[in-house]
Amino acid sequence: MAILLFFFFLLFDISRAIPVLDFSKLNGHERAKTLAHIANACEDWGFFHLVNHGIAKDLLERVKKVSTDFYKLEREENFKNSKVMKLLNETGDKKLENVDWEDIITLTDDNVNEWPSQTPGFKETFKEFRYELKKLAEKILEVLDENLGLPKGYIKKAFDGEEGENNAFFGTKVSHYPPCPNPKRVIGLRPHTDAGGLILLFQDDEVRGLQVWKDGEWIDVEPLKNTIVISIGDQIEVISNGRYKSAWHRVLSTTDSNRRSVASYYNPSHKATIAPAPQLMKETNEEWNQAYPKFVFGDYMSVYYQQKFHPKEPRFQAVSAI
Repeated sequence: MAILLFFFFLLFDISRAIPVLDFSKLNGHERAKTLAHIANACEDWGFFHLVNHGIAKDLLERVKKVSTDFYKLEREENFKNSKVMKLLNETGDKKLENVDWEDIITLTDDNVNEWPSQTPGFKETFKEFRYELKKLAEKILEVLDENLGLPKGYIKKAFDGEEGENNAFFGTKVSHYPPCPNPKRVIGLRPHTDAGGLILLFQDDEVRGLQVWKDGEWIDVEPLKNTIVISIGDQIEVISNGRYKSAWHRVLSTTDSNRRSVASYYNPSHKATIAPAPQLMKETNEEWNQAYPKFVFGDYMSVYYQQKFHPKEPRFQAVSAI
């Protein structure tokens, strides 16, 4: 991994590349420095690569294999008859709006019976992968607690809501972005921020496409083998009272490659009440400086479904009126 990181930094301008952070260094004498790097990444980018995250390489390789096999066996032919494919073929040179060049399925604990069944090893591999990812997500949330000066477990407890422990929602989206005959006419995934809490992305090792909006330009999230890309969602932006920001990002379509993407999201329960942590609101003239409203996450999602690809600030305004 050290050699891989050396070539990464050699090839790319690190001032314009999302941070690459070593999670294992939290356990050694570089803990304070690593905490600071994570805090800076959350504040300045809302995105970062995580290496040495504790998920076994063998498991990651199996996830790659079953994901690729699944698309070829169960999805590829269907995509050829998809709505977006038909639109691309029927609309001449017109640029397509309000659609994405993406094939996607969602895995949760509640729909296991609907998980792909024709691809050997898919269910077993993803059950194991989701288990490991959820553990990693909760470790990262504790790091965010520490960096924000919050009690250990604060964010997880907020996500669980008043219903008790382990009510936070954990889902996984398995996406593929097939070769597109005309990438100028349709994007892989339109620009948006992530609605939920913490997103853990296991992206393609080789095919580019993911970009983050930073300082007025789109910056590539370069493929880096066996890393987990961390994305800060809207709810952590709220809890941090704006100290950490969810980032606009998009996926470009390409002509000659099928990009694989496995994104897992650790979200609040739909009944959880989300608000800035009191410890992060400053007292000014005897009034609380609260930059974000207090709301029920399910209400926020109702707004998000209608406004996902629009600026996030009006979403916060809209949910405050509910």
